Amino acid sequence: MDHDHFSQDGEVNLFAEVILPLALPVNYTYRIPSHMVGEVVPGKRVAVQFGKSRMYSALVRRVTDTFPARYAPKEILEVLDDSPMVTRQQFGLWDWMASYYLCSAGEVMMAALPASLKLSSQTRIILNRDSHGQEIKLNEKESLVRQALEQQHELTVNDLAKLLGQKTVMPLIKSLIDKELVYVSEQITGGYKPRTAAYLELDPVYQDKEQLRELYQLLERAPRQLDALMTFIRLAKDKGRVPKKELMEESGVSSSVINSLVEKEVFIPVTQEVSRLQQEDVAILLEQQFSAAQQAAYEETRSLLESKEAVLLHGVTASGKTLLYIKLIEEYLEKGQQALYLLPEIAITEQMTQRLRSHFGDSLAVYHSRFNDNERGEIWKKVLQGTCRIIVGARSALFLPFQDLGLVIVDEEHENSYKQFDPAPRYHARDSALYLAGLYKAKTILGSATPSLESYYNALQGKYGLVTLQQRYGEVMLPETLIADMLRENKKKTAHSHFSSQLVEEIKRSLENKKQVILFRNRRGYVPLLQCHTCGYVPQCMHCDISLTYHRSSGKLVCHYCGYSEKLLSSCPACGSLHLEQKGFGTEKVEDELKILLPQARISRLDLDNTRSKYAFQQILNDFEDGNIDILVGTQMVTKGLDFSNVTLVGILDADSLFRYPDFRAFERSYQLMVQVSGRSGRRSERGKVIIQTASPRHKIIGMVLQNDYKAFYQSEIDERRQFNYPPFYRLINIHLKHKNEEYLAETAAGFASLLKARLGKRVLGPQIPVVARVRNQYIRDLLIKIDRENDSISKVKEIFSICLAELKTRHKSLLVQVDVDPL
Repeated sequence: MDHDHFSQDGEVNLFAEVILPLALPVNYTYRIPSHMVGEVVPGKRVAVQFGKSRMYSALVRRVTDTFPARYAPKEILEVLDDSPMVTRQQFGLWDWMASYYLCSAGEVMMAALPASLKLSSQTRIILNRDSHGQEIKLNEKESLVRQALEQQHELTVNDLAKLLGQKTVMPLIKSLIDKELVYVSEQITGGYKPRTAAYLELDPVYQDKEQLRELYQLLERAPRQLDALMTFIRLAKDKGRVPKKELMEESGVSSSVINSLVEKEVFIPVTQEVSRLQQEDVAILLEQQFSAAQQAAYEETRSLLESKEAVLLHGVTASGKTLLYIKLIEEYLEKGQQALYLLPEIAITEQMTQRLRSHFGDSLAVYHSRFNDNERGEIWKKVLQGTCRIIVGARSALFLPFQDLGLVIVDEEHENSYKQFDPAPRYHARDSALYLAGLYKAKTILGSATPSLESYYNALQGKYGLVTLQQRYGEVMLPETLIADMLRENKKKTAHSHFSSQLVEEIKRSLENKKQVILFRNRRGYVPLLQCHTCGYVPQCMHCDISLTYHRSSGKLVCHYCGYSEKLLSSCPACGSLHLEQKGFGTEKVEDELKILLPQARISRLDLDNTRSKYAFQQILNDFEDGNIDILVGTQMVTKGLDFSNVTLVGILDADSLFRYPDFRAFERSYQLMVQVSGRSGRRSERGKVIIQTASPRHKIIGMVLQNDYKAFYQSEIDERRQFNYPPFYRLINIHLKHKNEEYLAETAAGFASLLKARLGKRVLGPQIPVVARVRNQYIRDLLIKIDRENDSISKVKEIFSICLAELKTRHKSLLVQVDVDPL
């Protein structure tokens, strides 16, 4: 052991390898001061300086007595935690993700931790004005920070350090976050908002019978108020509080009568969180008993889990997979273990949460990006302490610090939303969940009506168990699927703009029967293309190589890649012609045309454009669920696993656009989308209908959807994947190279491709120019690496690629490189 290992007084020096919240190729090592020895352990956060002046909360990965070879280590400044915030299993997941998805540990850390756990000198701190700050005991420095934040909208960690004259203030900020006096501004947008309702309680004064008798006498001169009070007493007999809406309906009084009683302090208004499900839906779920098919599937699943680590549950839409999940969760809770229930979309998470909470109560917690940072930090700590036993969430819930995870459920496992696209790590939550479960020796259930080809292949190969559930619950039949030949309709001139005569007739029939309709068009905006009829000019984005989409609601032409917009043209800027032809149609146009065709119908739209505000998505779903919308027009948002009991008709307006796309997964995605949106129809007591509008009624994918024949679809696709070397037989790595100079990019991409081909041979394809060759003024070139799963060493190929990639980044520092393993 050399002299660097000893301090001046002869004690052994210890060092901490830490993960910084930065995209660094390696972790850095810091010296542990003697007074911190024993405090600094893996999983705790420490305050460190990186670079000349930046401060970060880094995460201790390991403690060592090895002096770093290439630099003199700086000292750790502060220990921020009393106990580890990250577990051994979490580090195992992080290490695997960094290795498998070819990214840095810092990038994984940034994705994994809530903002309050990854402070830096540039982190912005905001005063929580909803907290009861005056009631919290604060020391002198904490009080000074509060006073400063009361005068400023926000301050950075660096600002607060200067204010207090300290090198690091991270322990102080951690204390204020724990006391809920401040929060991190990174997470203040898009806060989760539960559905609430106005309730009324009787003032406690009137619990006294004498006081109540006097109140009756006082209200004799106001008979409507007396009626309201008497009705309240009857309704509140067992519940204590009564919904304001129910009281008005039962007593027949107006809102003003109720408000008068509030002003007289007879009633106390209360806001209470309520279920997003209709009450009868909750009751149905709780009262459900297994059907014979469900019972068989449940027993087969349990049996397979004895020998398999994962089971694929292939159940048709509305087959009752949720009830199976609940029964399985119960088993693992009885063993004292935790369960993770992953869903692909936040919207589905909220609907499913209400169902599960009605069954499991307060042992359930929800975790996703719509919650603010305080809420996510609180859930993190509860999971770490083991007090949260069931976690329901989107893909980020994978990163929570589970103590004893027993069961992982990945519902709708086929969904693309499980894949993280930007920034790194570009991980797939389904595959990461399987690895996570292995770390805890937990079991995994993958559920879908339309499994991904990879999952179904793995099940047939015996890697997963396979359970099928081919009957809908309650003996409800699968919807009747009909084809509308749009070529024939247009020739006969029987179509109503973009609606077949058949679809219009069925919509009218549904509305007459007080039923609801979902119409699916997977393109937002009014029209995707404007073109000059005279010279052929098409408006293009200034920053991207893509045409602009016309949005009638804003009156603008918009780029869907970078957000650039400009006013709608009145004439062609190239030739001056006034004839600009609108080509194609989006959800906006569908909505407008329906309002003309069916003026009495209540129509709404569900797409990215009208769900940008915090709670718009929830509000539209609430209105549809409550029967305030007759027809819901939407993009693929409406295909997700949402459950609406009154929908009996689904229309797919342009099926051809789904499968006519230059991508090897196009047929798989189109089949899944059509089957999933079809599954929204007829989910309760009566059989629903689906109408598919297409110009290709004999296309093989249309035929398979018509027959609901997943096996035929799978066999057709798997044969082509095998023939052309695609997953599941080959693994793919996509490399996107970006630069502002197209000539420089083309030359660099060609050189990198040559380097890779010299090392990896025919596995490397490209470079090629993608369909959209420039985005945000960055030109793009793509390379693809195909790795044979049977004959190649995947780890060896990745190792060679990583060496070549490091060489590329060293030589071309201005080049932006994005690596996507298992791209979708």
